[in-house]
Amino acid sequence: MNVVTMTHQQQIDEFLNQKRIAISGLSRTKDSGAGAIYLKLRDNGYDVVPLHPEADALHGDKCYAHLADIPDGVDAVFIMNSPDISEQIVDEAAKLHIKHVWMHNNTFMPSSVSDAAVERGRLAGMNVISKGCPMMFLKPDFAHKCMHWAAKVMGRMN
Repeated sequence: MNVVTMTHQQQIDEFLNQKRIAISGLSRTKDSGAGAIYLKLRDNGYDVVPLHPEADALHGDKCYAHLADIPDGVDAVFIMNSPDISEQIVDEAAKLHIKHVWMHNNTFMPSSVSDAAVERGRLAGMNVISKGCPMMFLKPDFAHKCMHWAAKVMGRMN
């Protein structure tokens, strides 16, 4: 399917069809939103790989500083960092021919989305998701169902 013509839901379905996903934005010092997403994906049978420039391990799993360091690579990347870090990760993913990137952007938190990263990723033929959060789509709890609904009402979700 052509990523340019996919609906938002088709983009999400394509991303969630990938089985090996790197997660960026995990915190070494406290629980984080990225940590919750990491655990939710892992609990749903995904092979998740923590991406962190300084940590050796997170959530009991070996951590990697760069996408290129991950043995056997990944199929997709979820990013929950500041937009400038998102740009670096998208650029690295493009070099590695990773075709699926999701930048966190929900209703009530700061966004990881960089317009430049979205554009560069799409120019590289990537499925770039810049709206929502996987927690809204992986057997969502009541709070995430509400966030999904609110994002739609606010026009932030197609």
